[in-house]
Amino acid sequence: MKDIILEPTTKFEFKCGDYVPFKDRDVCERLRQISGKDLENHENPDFKIKVMMNPHPVLIATLFSRLKAASEADKKYTMILGNPEPDTYIPLAQLINYFQVDCKKLHLFAMDEWADDQGNIAPITYEASFARSLLKYFVYQIDPKLRMPLENVHYPTNENIGYYSKLITEISEGGADICSSSPGWTGHMAFIDPVDEFMSDDIDKWLNMEARIVTLHPLTVAQNSLHGIFGQSGYIANVPPKAATIGPIDVKNAKERIEVHSLLTNNTFSSWQRMTSRLVLHGPVTPSIPSSMLQLMKTQVYVSEEIAAPFDCWDKVGY
Repeated sequence: MKDIILEPTTKFEFKCGDYVPFKDRDVCERLRQISGKDLENHENPDFKIKVMMNPHPVLIATLFSRLKAASEADKKYTMILGNPEPDTYIPLAQLINYFQVDCKKLHLFAMDEWADDQGNIAPITYEASFARSLLKYFVYQIDPKLRMPLENVHYPTNENIGYYSKLITEISEGGADICSSSPGWTGHMAFIDPVDEFMSDDIDKWLNMEARIVTLHPLTVAQNSLHGIFGQSGYIANVPPKAATIGPIDVKNAKERIEVHSLLTNNTFSSWQRMTSRLVLHGPVTPSIPSSMLQLMKTQVYVSEEIAAPFDCWDKVGY
């Protein structure tokens, strides 16, 4: 009996499962092969991509420099922020305290918040609440004499979700001064997931959609089961099925946009964001890859060298 040939010579064709948001395998394979500094090349000169060793200090420095400049000019400043990000907000608050930056005119807007199966938004007393994290690890870390009034800290609630986008526009006088984000496994921006509540064949209509309650994509639930707030152990039944989120219009209206791609699985090489980053940066602009909307806008994206690293089929490596 002849030995079985084990060299991978056969192309095994299949259709992606219905749950896969973006299904064009040819496009995905082309994008997979882009790595390193090649990721920086984009046809939109206003969509700037920088691959670097560690984007995190640059994000902190950017947020700090913007709010410090606004404070020194005695101007109101508005920020749309993702959560939970204690490792961003604690050092940011420490910089504010060290340099004695007056934040009385700073307005914060949380991007999103969890909701139950009936669409009821989680209160700040919920242990995994994003608003709770923003308050605990940023707002209350700031020296009280420098801290913004609590009425300047905005987050989705049952009462305001119907006009949350209008609230951002009104307080920021047209659009937040900065929107800081990082894409999820589906390529989502905040919880703007590739789900029915945000699907449209009309890109202009999609880009003008406002804040709302959404049913989360299964990959978003799986992703969050790996987060520290849910124990990093795949406890998917413990992740709320819905969420409140800003809309694409709030991203579009922002005066400055900054996005960071640097998420690893507990600081290992493993990362669901590596392929997502390529889809967001160089895939088609589509509601199936929500953060791809940034390709149409003036945006600074920082990508870590780990996320930009090449990857392939490694048949001797497990999870």
